[in-house]
Amino acid sequence: MPTSRKRLTKRVLEIETMGFVFASRLRRTWAALLATMAFVATARAEDAVSEPVYREAKQSAAAATTPGSPAMQPAAAPAIAPAVAAAHGAQVPLDVSKVQFDLAQKSGEHPLAPVLRTLKLSQEVIDHNVRDYSCNLVKQERVDGELLEQQKIFMKVMHEPFSVYMSFLTPYAGREVLFVDGQNSGKMVVLEAGFKRMLGKMNIDPQGSLAMSGQRHCITSVGIRNLTVKLNKMWETETKFGECEVKCEPVIKVAGREATMIQVVHPVPRQDFKFHACRLFLDNEYKVPIHFDAYSWAEEEGGDPELEESYTYANLKLNNGFTAREFDATNPELFKK
Repeated sequence: MPTSRKRLTKRVLEIETMGFVFASRLRRTWAALLATMAFVATARAEDAVSEPVYREAKQSAAAATTPGSPAMQPAAAPAIAPAVAAAHGAQVPLDVSKVQFDLAQKSGEHPLAPVLRTLKLSQEVIDHNVRDYSCNLVKQERVDGELLEQQKIFMKVMHEPFSVYMSFLTPYAGREVLFVDGQNSGKMVVLEAGFKRMLGKMNIDPQGSLAMSGQRHCITSVGIRNLTVKLNKMWETETKFGECEVKCEPVIKVAGREATMIQVVHPVPRQDFKFHACRLFLDNEYKVPIHFDAYSWAEEEGGDPELEESYTYANLKLNNGFTAREFDATNPELFKK
């Protein structure tokens, strides 16, 4: 009998131990669920958070990206449908075969004058000829002084109303994001990847801290037209100053396409200059941007410039005939669980 009691006592202890382990695991699971619910509550309650502060990099990073780097590997040749009038008014399509970039600096001109001339011409091509497009966006950004991991995203854009759909490829594979100007109270729709996908679609302030976490720019400013507008404004301001070196290459390969490269360098750091160096690549056939990168000044004399942001619009396909349906959150082809 004593032996039987010992065995019984041992078995009871084993059962109690198993119960303790199960309870512990249950508590951890419940805690994780509560944390996830808190994340959703934050996402849905967030509204008036200030925009991110753009900071100059203070840490050393990888050397400047050059053609042939991961962000600029050859990709499949883009396709373009017959030109159509863009939705920025009923404008007559331009014959891009007759559009020529004039990058020669005329006597007495600021070095940036030919750049602005070319950039405005590219924007005119977009406004007249590009109603929508799809591409594989390859981007890398420095946020709060840290150069983040390169991201690859399948992206669809329609210009009127401004609409963006993103499907993340790497990292966060499966994440989907949708934004349509003037709809959904100005919020974007997000369906997360992985475990968070079970939470379903969330409405998030595109300029809020949650949406801007790990991002340098808001979704409302993505795309080739927004890029031309941003650069035009920046370089127009910089024409007030003389410290500027411009270099152009009429034929250079990027993302598997022949492009014209425009490089703008400010040798001396000034508060009026946002970047030390920028490179814009305009597709020689379509006359629109396919790559842009920007660098800050090196921390030490003789050091390499630090990459601040890089964007490649690979596999660019223009004028797909997108309609509002492609950017409708209720479209069963989007946000598949």
